[in-house]
Amino acid sequence: MIVRKSPEEVEKIAAAGRVLTRCLWMLQRKARAGVTTGELDDAAEKFIRSQGGEPAFKGYRGFPGSICASPNSMVVHGIPGPYELARGDILSLDVGVILDGWVADAAITVPVGNVTPVAKRLLATTRGALFDAVEQCVPGSHLGDIGHAVQRRVEGDGFSVVRALVGHGIGRDMHEDPQIPNYGDPGTGPELAEGMVLAVEPMVNVGTHPIRVANDNWSVYSQDGSLAAHFEHTVAITAEGPRILTPWHEQEAAKAA
Repeated sequence: MIVRKSPEEVEKIAAAGRVLTRCLWMLQRKARAGVTTGELDDAAEKFIRSQGGEPAFKGYRGFPGSICASPNSMVVHGIPGPYELARGDILSLDVGVILDGWVADAAITVPVGNVTPVAKRLLATTRGALFDAVEQCVPGSHLGDIGHAVQRRVEGDGFSVVRALVGHGIGRDMHEDPQIPNYGDPGTGPELAEGMVLAVEPMVNVGTHPIRVANDNWSVYSQDGSLAAHFEHTVAITAEGPRILTPWHEQEAAKAA
């Protein structure tokens, strides 16, 4: 069952999203060559708790970290630890925050120093696919419109949508209905309505779409070892259009102004 949120409840998720957004900005500044993913995890946990929140991922189904930190061919769910970032890496940073019982979830993939042209294209495509999908988050659209928007951008640019992983509803719980595939046919699936809050998260491989799970039972890699990227926003569907509750992109807009 898809749980619709009241305007007051959306504001509570937005408050968690503001903490999350500032955390991602901080992590993006710290993600430099020589820094370990464990150091980023420690910084994220300290920041989130300093803001009165809790790291939503820590202990979730046994996950040991406060963030997911997934370099290069790792798509998602990377356990932070001793991995030391190097120039040319790309790193997916996925963060969840619980504030006053409400959850927000978002991710960015960042370059570490200069990266290859294909890595730059991958990041641009995956980020663009997220915003194409967000545009579909309006009353009267359908779930399939979101996935179709991602698939059209990704495959049009010559990359592959990860099909075995999905976005999700979010609110009191990290994962609520509906599941949101990043592919599909327009006009299919449940109709979107005001008050739905969705975690929309394209996951994209440079090569083919299959994935594999590592021996730690968490880390997910592209099966062919190709680079992967992940971008995510928590989005509320409102009468005025999509409302992004985790506006990490606003920092980019401010720099460009």
